[in-house]
Amino acid sequence: MRYNERELLSLARQPAEKAAEIRMSVPKKGNVLKKRLVKLVVNFLFYFRTDEAEPIGALLLEHCKITKEEENIFSISFIQEPERKYCFECATEEQCQEWVEALRRASYEFLRRSLIFYRNEIQKMTGKLELGPGSLRAS
Repeated sequence: MRYNERELLSLARQPAEKAAEIRMSVPKKGNVLKKRLVKLVVNFLFYFRTDEAEPIGALLLEHCKITKEEENIFSISFIQEPERKYCFECATEEQCQEWVEALRRASYEFLRRSLIFYRNEIQKMTGKLELGPGSLRAS
């Protein structure tokens, strides 16, 4: 998938849903863990050198698998390229779990499934396919 570099840089500067300095390794660099600023914006995970403002990479969180590997380590791998695996080491197990949950919620597919689920629940409750203006009235 192709992206406009300027648009990606603009997105990387937006407020993050979650951000932290954690250790990570990228597939091409082996298993060397380096401290990076990691920033979740919409469905992109940007990573930066801790002393730089521009991201050195970005992961589109679609068609990927988020896995908790160990107590404080999680990974991101891609369905089409399972050997392309990014590993992240958090300071605590709690921080690791928070990242795993945030990343799983960030994908378009998760949002789409949630929307379909809630639309179906509303339809069951109201008997209507869509809610129009004035359909939610206080009793």
